[in-house]
Amino acid sequence: MSPLSVTRRQLGRLGMVSAAALGMPALLRAQSRPGAAMPVRIAVGGQAGLYYLPLTVALELGFFRDEGLDVRVMDYPGGGLALLALHGRVADVCCGAFEHVVRQQLRGVAYRSLAVLGRAPQLALVASARHWPLKDIAGFRGLRVGVTALDSSTQFLASLWLNQSGVPLDAVRFVGVGSGMEALTALRQGRVHALCHSDPLITMLEQRGEVRLLADTRTLKGTVEMFGGAMPGACLYAPQDYVQNHSAEVQALVNALVHALKWLQTASPTDLARVVPPSYLLGDRARYMAAFYKVRETLSPDGLMPEDGPVTAIRAVARLQPESAAARVALDKTFSNDWVRKAKQKFQL
Repeated sequence: MSPLSVTRRQLGRLGMVSAAALGMPALLRAQSRPGAAMPVRIAVGGQAGLYYLPLTVALELGFFRDEGLDVRVMDYPGGGLALLALHGRVADVCCGAFEHVVRQQLRGVAYRSLAVLGRAPQLALVASARHWPLKDIAGFRGLRVGVTALDSSTQFLASLWLNQSGVPLDAVRFVGVGSGMEALTALRQGRVHALCHSDPLITMLEQRGEVRLLADTRTLKGTVEMFGGAMPGACLYAPQDYVQNHSAEVQALVNALVHALKWLQTASPTDLARVVPPSYLLGDRARYMAAFYKVRETLSPDGLMPEDGPVTAIRAVARLQPESAAARVALDKTFSNDWVRKAKQKFQL
């Protein structure tokens, strides 16, 4: 079985059990207003990361409520678990990596990206300064790499780097370490040799001299170097049947996120500090702000899919799944800019 695959058994179990079988999400945040608000459940994997900052802004500033939505954000340790929640219909839509949409289409699951939050993956793979093996990495067996959760975008990026570095993936053990302090502890205690994660965590580790960079997609330049083009990062995606049956909710969700993206274009550190929950700062506001300014250019300015984004994503997936020819992916079914264009008109973007 591919190290990036969600098993049929897992999907079957999710179809028969409640949310408790996934492990209750670490954070459950709701935003509603009086009246007939439209309920929507959004699954996310590690909301505290800058990767999901537009979602946090839309929630904290009441943009979902302004669009007539009663939103519940269900936060799981990683994107792979958020994807499972969507598979099991525990959630209605998901905020996660666009490559999930591509990989699921190859498995016959019809998801569609509704709005792009990040025009880069905003992830970095780092090696522990204390525990990274000194010998030739390609010949080292038993390498342990920390990822937010199995089948997450962090595992995908780590797998790409290891593959191009000549490391057989069957010689690597991927360890789900969650987000925030759990991931930090796993690296410091030597339970993993390397860690693939998002900011602000990576910037904090860098500034403390605890890691060295192996791969970095927190900038547009680094993303092009890694993927050969614009690689979409976080997006809002949903099952095709949900899109068809809940058009009002879909447009309202996209409106709120595009509003958040517009707000972020001019937000000051003071603005951000007022919006971001204190626990997301990991006890270090200055380093959080430094991390924000590092990834700010990768935030989508308007929610539109980058022109070459889908093709770049397909090429990246094919590097790990060569048997899945790019011809099998219908690009026009992986995303649509229609809802974003309407939102741009509303907010004059």
